[in-house]
Amino acid sequence: MTTSAVSNRAQATTAAKGDTKSARRRKDNLTGWAFFAPFGVFFALFLIWPIIYGLYLSFTGTTLTGAGGQFVGFDNYAEALASSDMWRALLNTVWFTVLSTIPLVIIALVMALLVDLGLPGQWLWRLSFFMPFLLASTVVSLFWIWMFNPQLGLINEMLKPFGVAPIAWLQDPQWAMLGVVIATVWWTVGFNFLLYLAALQNIPEQQYEAAALDGAGKWRQLFSITIPQLAPTTGLILILQVLASLKVFDQIYQMTQGGPAGTTRSAVVYIFDTGFTGYRFGYSAAVSFIFFALIILVSLVQLTTRKGKRS
Repeated sequence: MTTSAVSNRAQATTAAKGDTKSARRRKDNLTGWAFFAPFGVFFALFLIWPIIYGLYLSFTGTTLTGAGGQFVGFDNYAEALASSDMWRALLNTVWFTVLSTIPLVIIALVMALLVDLGLPGQWLWRLSFFMPFLLASTVVSLFWIWMFNPQLGLINEMLKPFGVAPIAWLQDPQWAMLGVVIATVWWTVGFNFLLYLAALQNIPEQQYEAAALDGAGKWRQLFSITIPQLAPTTGLILILQVLASLKVFDQIYQMTQGGPAGTTRSAVVYIFDTGFTGYRFGYSAAVSFIFFALIILVSLVQLTTRKGKRS
């Protein structure tokens, strides 16, 4: 067999192998797209399209009845930015976020540290700390409405021995937001507790043994080993908690409907009220996108801060 024949045969074999790999790659791509297609359809229908349609609505005067769909440009945005009600709702949301985030981090950490100590009845502690998180928002709201009842509520009964007069927790503008915050902390702290507990169990025991040999006590170990090791988890909890608190709706709407006198009216409650009570879908959509931009800004600030600390 001549050298040219051998070369041609090798080239043909290489080309055949290349065609086989290309066919296999195309088949794998088609299989991948086939698996992705159901999710992609639902993603486009229930996320991408509503966002696009909502953005379109924000530039129109559309109402709940479908009337008034004329294009109004940036009028809805200008009206929203000039509305004192909207800014008050945003400030209420920020205030709720501040009041709820701090205890949801600190209390969750304390709970995780107590369980990590190895107290008797571990299953009972874990269950009791996490169980409220499994309840529906309606159940939690009804429970705390009764707890805060001015005449029959358990909270006021517990405060009587300390000489505290009965408080109308959810009807008094001075206390209503605090009441919602207490209910929220009781309801959601269990999730943060689980995150902290998992992080605690991943800290190497050798670090505590080495610190004990160097004469470090329990408090020194806590502030020099435990809390620094939990810093990434704390950062994650802060991001998740701030974003969740900014979107608060269920417990506020069910416990106070945004009252009294608008002191607990959050941004999402304001969006709901203007869209479904005021029948102004276009204006409500504009407020939604303003609020969405605020959430994006907060997320970027948090991510930038975390990257700065790592570097």
